[in-house]
Amino acid sequence: MTQPGVDQKVLDQNIRELQEWLRNAWQQLADPTLTAFSRRELRNQMKQCNADLRMQLQAASRHMLSQPAAAGKTFAKPELRILA
Repeated sequence: MTQPGVDQKVLDQNIRELQEWLRNAWQQLADPTLTAFSRRELRNQMKQCNADLRMQLQAASRHMLSQPAAAGKTFAKPELRILA
């Protein structure tokens, strides 16, 4: 589903969208007017969405591990000068 050159922002957006969809699906599942068939279909869609979310999270994890540390986070001895 994800391609090797996918940007981290795209992965984050996909993750947020899938989480929001699942949140709404749980609220919809609580509706007492839902038929048994609709409930079953919604649960099947939730399972698929959950699998997609896991894949996106794994891709984001691999993406973060493959990138080198940010240049601003390297620690080096600062050059200090005393001004008089």
